[in-house]
Amino acid sequence: MSDSQEGLTFYTQLAPWWPLISPPGEYEEEAAFSATMLRTARHPVRDVLELGSGGGHNAVHLKAHFRLTLVDLSAQMLELSRQLNPECQHQQGDMRSIRLDRTFDAVFVHDAVDYMTSEQDLRLAMETAFMHCRPGGVAVFLPDQTRETFEPGSSCGGTDGPDGRGVRYLEWNWDPDPSDTRVQTEYAFVLRKADGSVRAVHETHHLGLFRREEWLAWLDEVGFEPQLVTEVTTEERTPRDVFLGHRPQP
Repeated sequence: MSDSQEGLTFYTQLAPWWPLISPPGEYEEEAAFSATMLRTARHPVRDVLELGSGGGHNAVHLKAHFRLTLVDLSAQMLELSRQLNPECQHQQGDMRSIRLDRTFDAVFVHDAVDYMTSEQDLRLAMETAFMHCRPGGVAVFLPDQTRETFEPGSSCGGTDGPDGRGVRYLEWNWDPDPSDTRVQTEYAFVLRKADGSVRAVHETHHLGLFRREEWLAWLDEVGFEPQLVTEVTTEERTPRDVFLGHRPQP
């Protein structure tokens, strides 16, 4: 989470609903692919830092393979993750500025990087990843879209919980100004409590959108050896662009 998320109820008041909005089981295939990317480091990977770890739904799957340190700006999302992943280390912080005074075999940045809406923000997140990545290690960035892959559209989802609660949501993505580095997502949530009462919440999110060549150039400028990889997925959607940054060895 970044400061562009501060004040958003999605990651604060609505955090308890996150497991119903985006259940951990939906991350299994994606986490397996991400683990493969993390293992492209030039040495064995054991210690992994995840920046923007959210509710810990990637960590549920990755912790079987790696020793994880999870960083997120939202205290509420970190609390969810602690319940799911008590064996992982958790630290509240901003991916643009946090410094843990240690390095890791690999750094993982999932779609929370989408909240870097300016070149400056994205460069700062890259610098954080570089500072925490050991020589020979790798940083894996998995944004939801680049300028080349972005497609306006909508989707819906949600699940029911065993306690009687349920969520349904609509997600609508569009680009109000193709000349800038931001796109917009409108979320509409319908939330049913265990007592059967229902309320609706609408929220607007602003997300960053950059060209592939910009990603690669900025990774190079912060010190990484950059690489573009196409995601492997069985889901019915456009595979995402994955950006790897290998930190050179002395």
